[in-house]
Amino acid sequence: MKRTVATAPIAGMKPGTSGLRKKVTEFAAGHYLPNFVQSVFDAVRPESGFAGQCLVVGGDGRFYNLEAIQVVIRMAAANGFARVLVGQGGILSTPAASCVIRQHAAFGGLILSASHNPGGPDGDFGIKFNGANGGPAAEKVTDAIHACTLKIAEFQTTDGPDVDLSRIGRQWVEAMEVEVIDPVADYLALMQRLFDFDALRRLFASGFTLAFDAMHAVTGPYAHAIFERELGAAPGSVRNGTPLPDFGGHHPDPNRVHAKDLYELLMSPQAPDLGAASDGDGDRNLIIGRGLFVAPSDSLAMLAANAHLAPAYRAGIVGIARSMPTSGAADRVAQALGVPCYETPTGWKFFGNLLDAGKVTLCGEESAGTGSDHVREKDGIWAVLLWLNILAVRRQSVRQVAHEHWARFGRNYYTRHDHEDLDSAIAQGLMRDLAAQLPSLPGTMLDGKVVAMADDFSYVDPIDGSVSSGQGLRIGFADGSRIVYRLSGTGTSGATLRVYIERFEPDASLHDQETQAALADLVGLADRLAGIRERTGRQTPSVIT
Repeated sequence: MKRTVATAPIAGMKPGTSGLRKKVTEFAAGHYLPNFVQSVFDAVRPESGFAGQCLVVGGDGRFYNLEAIQVVIRMAAANGFARVLVGQGGILSTPAASCVIRQHAAFGGLILSASHNPGGPDGDFGIKFNGANGGPAAEKVTDAIHACTLKIAEFQTTDGPDVDLSRIGRQWVEAMEVEVIDPVADYLALMQRLFDFDALRRLFASGFTLAFDAMHAVTGPYAHAIFERELGAAPGSVRNGTPLPDFGGHHPDPNRVHAKDLYELLMSPQAPDLGAASDGDGDRNLIIGRGLFVAPSDSLAMLAANAHLAPAYRAGIVGIARSMPTSGAADRVAQALGVPCYETPTGWKFFGNLLDAGKVTLCGEESAGTGSDHVREKDGIWAVLLWLNILAVRRQSVRQVAHEHWARFGRNYYTRHDHEDLDSAIAQGLMRDLAAQLPSLPGTMLDGKVVAMADDFSYVDPIDGSVSSGQGLRIGFADGSRIVYRLSGTGTSGATLRVYIERFEPDASLHDQETQAALADLVGLADRLAGIRERTGRQTPSVIT
């Protein structure tokens, strides 16, 4: 039976670029989750209501995922949706959810995930709304959602038993049809259209070896189905392939710190041909060749340069988009291909307008996210498949592909230093004081380098004309080096200061330097300019990527 529940606004419900992320304990307390879900429905409700509309629901399997899905389903029924598609077991990776929304012409979807953040009873939880294009809600929509959270007085729900999420098939909640779907099927069919699965089967049949770490997160079922069952990778190629509510007690962020075992394997004499990993909700990726870590910025550039080797991109790409902190490696590929390269703020929604307008084919962020126009999210499994397709056609190792790429385009040595869980006031003061220095820097000499530009990055969307300011502090040098500072909003406590450091090296004889050694002078300069150690008391970053 439908019923109305009185409620009141709850502070701190403003969604960021990746939806709303908070501790599980906050989401599970009182009316926190229903308030946000109702605010989403109120903000996006058409004048005609949700009659005849389909909503996609799923998540990354983290703690509280199943309980939250039951709340969403009941509220969708009470708010008048005709149909809900939900992944079996509550599972849908973020790119698969985008695929399902697009494949079934859904009104949109609610994705329950805190991405790469830790899970478990004391971990993080998140929720975001994706629109009919399959992509994250535009800023005007997230602003409207926030406005609704500030004035909400009631939410709509229904009574009745839970939906059996373990059983594929149709069920009913009031007058609304709920279909529990295979979470892999639509996504697998899309990948089969994009890539040459026969060539990939031959690759594995020839003895090619893969180690894929699903990090006990959402991509386990996808990786088992695609890499092992469809393509014939050896059993055991997929590691940590069972999604767990606490991700096995690990942090599902595919970098050299949290995927240390995979990294060490690829640097060992027993290394497989390719190592890869994905994160909590399946939208990020890690690529490591035998003896060679491929930085995410380089991976985007190399995929763009070789995309034509996969069936879906055989005609070439129309453009590339990268987030501002991502290195300029993709820019050089775009220039060689004669296509534009767009520099956007961090956040996949900024790529959505470009993708929908047909301006770009590939896009990526330095934080291990790459994707294409096949969905409207970054896509970890897709990135691994494109790498496999390239290796199958070129019949080369990852190291050979990388070195030939650097010989042609030059190498952008690049690193990211994360200073996590800082006191917010200290972090904001650091950024404020650094921003005040920027106008005086151009034309000055810092450690022997001439400052060519310094600004606080602002972006004017070429499609809708919207302006996004305060997107990161940039300092560029005449030799092509660059330092970028940003405060990240992806955590649930404190502040994270990210420092991005880049140096372009055109000399092929210098392409085998260790990255941190190649950037040591800029790392020291970045610290001194902002006074990071002095202000934070931290002697080293929390994570170096």
